[in-house]
Amino acid sequence: MTIRRAGRVLLVAALLGMVGQLLLFDVALGLNFPILIALLVLAGWLLRVGRRGPEAIDRWLGPAAVCFAAFAAVRADTTIVALDVLGALGLTGAALASFGLRPVMRRSLPGLLRLGATTAGWVAAGAVPVVGIARRRLPAGTTALGRARPAMPVVRGLLIAVPLVIVFMSLFSAADAVFARLVDDLVSVELDLGTIPGRALLTLVLAWVAAGALALAAGRPQRGPVGTPTPSGPMWRLGTTEAVTVLLAVDLLFVAFVILQGAYLFGGRDTMAATGLSYSEYARRGFFELVAVAVLAGGTIVAFERAARQRSRVLIGAALGLTVLTAVVLVSAALRLQLYQEAYGWTELRLYVIATIGLLAAVLAGLAVALLTDRVRWIGHIVMVAGLVIGLGLNFIGPARFITEQNVARALDPALVPEHGWSGLDTIYAISLGDDRIPDLVRVLPALDAEEAAFLRDELRHRLSQLRTDPGLTAWQAWNLGRERARAALEDAEARGQLD
Repeated sequence: MTIRRAGRVLLVAALLGMVGQLLLFDVALGLNFPILIALLVLAGWLLRVGRRGPEAIDRWLGPAAVCFAAFAAVRADTTIVALDVLGALGLTGAALASFGLRPVMRRSLPGLLRLGATTAGWVAAGAVPVVGIARRRLPAGTTALGRARPAMPVVRGLLIAVPLVIVFMSLFSAADAVFARLVDDLVSVELDLGTIPGRALLTLVLAWVAAGALALAAGRPQRGPVGTPTPSGPMWRLGTTEAVTVLLAVDLLFVAFVILQGAYLFGGRDTMAATGLSYSEYARRGFFELVAVAVLAGGTIVAFERAARQRSRVLIGAALGLTVLTAVVLVSAALRLQLYQEAYGWTELRLYVIATIGLLAAVLAGLAVALLTDRVRWIGHIVMVAGLVIGLGLNFIGPARFITEQNVARALDPALVPEHGWSGLDTIYAISLGDDRIPDLVRVLPALDAEEAAFLRDELRHRLSQLRTDPGLTAWQAWNLGRERARAALEDAEARGQLD
């Protein structure tokens, strides 16, 4: 990509950002979406590589993107509009890739997946590749720009860090009432700027995404047979200073959150004065958001370590620091989930969240080792092995059996439930689980009130009839240990008159 073309990409992206905020800011989705998609496709066509344009078989992608985007102005069904938006965005990315002489329809499925990953990488990178190309082609000089050049990597790193910090800050605020109050106190100012900050941020985000997408259309790909793997490594490299700046900015945010956790959650300090919540109420929220933080933080570490032009001790130190801080966040998520589970019992979702926390803990430990030994490229293998181990563990304990057993124990012995917790048994939820639950449900029958017991007996009798008469369940080919145990428990209960 020439410096002139890179400049055009940045200029057009800035214009699209300004137009986009006029179309989208504080209004519902409608005619604005197809207009913005049409402008993006048109800009990509005007900035395309060469005059010939994409292959004939790919020329329908741009019009199709605009067509699907237009349905956002036609339909009012939330689900179908969401699918139309996703379809329009995917087709737009494919069209822009074809404008950059990257064949789409001639690729095999693996080739399409690689092209999708490449497109997503360009969009996420935003203006960084274009600015990098322009910077490499600028002559050295003693101008003000030249004198400011040593600080530019830090500035670029801060610009990259802003969206990440905003996302992490939003998740932390949703997860933690004290952190949300702190953020509110910090960002609230007396000066009323109206909608200017929001519009400026939306302009920046849209321009950033547009720059990456248009760079895909304006830059020539690395040549090679269609459908064959491209050379390993990213198509562009991020400066080490930029990568370190991003990681350190995120580290500072994590440090602030971890300090609050030490004061309010791990230390057991009462939070009534700070949030109006008791300690248990404060802790029983936010675990889903904190798990999302851990996933995003792990991806951030891997992405910036791999994208950095050169490994350095500062880069590895910043990445390791974020890994350790993420582990603390994960401990906070686990403690919050434990308190919630102790108060309200077990569900499949809570069990699988705990399993996910265990998986992430193992991956973080592996990531720390990989960072120290320069083997981050193997992180996918670590995730796969850890996932298999967690999966084996879940199969060993049997989620439905474990959940029912624990909830039945709480119903039979209210002393297991903390103060302000709920000790009953949700029989409607219990019967929705598999046959592994049945032996424990039979065991709890005598302890239920008359109405719940009658409801559960009806369900158990119906299931026993199915297990005895359904050919699909009685055939030898369908033998299953969990069903056999359920049948035996039900027949034993029937013999003792518990199902009458």
